[in-house]
Amino acid sequence: MSILNSYLEKEQQLKQLQEELKTLEHDERLKNELEFKEKLEALMREFGKSASEVIGLLNPKSAGAKSTASSPSTGRAKRKLKIYKNPNTGEVVETRGGNQKTLKAWKEEHGAEVVESWLVRTED
Repeated sequence: MSILNSYLEKEQQLKQLQEELKTLEHDERLKNELEFKEKLEALMREFGKSASEVIGLLNPKSAGAKSTASSPSTGRAKRKLKIYKNPNTGEVVETRGGNQKTLKAWKEEHGAEVVESWLVRTED
């Protein structure tokens, strides 16, 4: 491609972009968004807050997601460790799920509500 062809092509692209820009400048949605952005930035300056601080206030999960994003994700959160102590036998069961053999046997024998009352503590 000659330099003249390249120049003419760029000139045509520039004209097309200028037309698109003029169309956008008259769009009410763009005007509303620009006004919102200006007011938000003024408010942030007034209170001395950065964009990341505002995002953290409005959506705490997204602020914490940055630190955990680098760790491999299994698709769901790790269950909390529950520690139960049978007051009759003194036996202790530590489990992250309800499908633990001893815990199931206790629930069948004593009832789920009674066994849940034996919960000593939960840990992350």
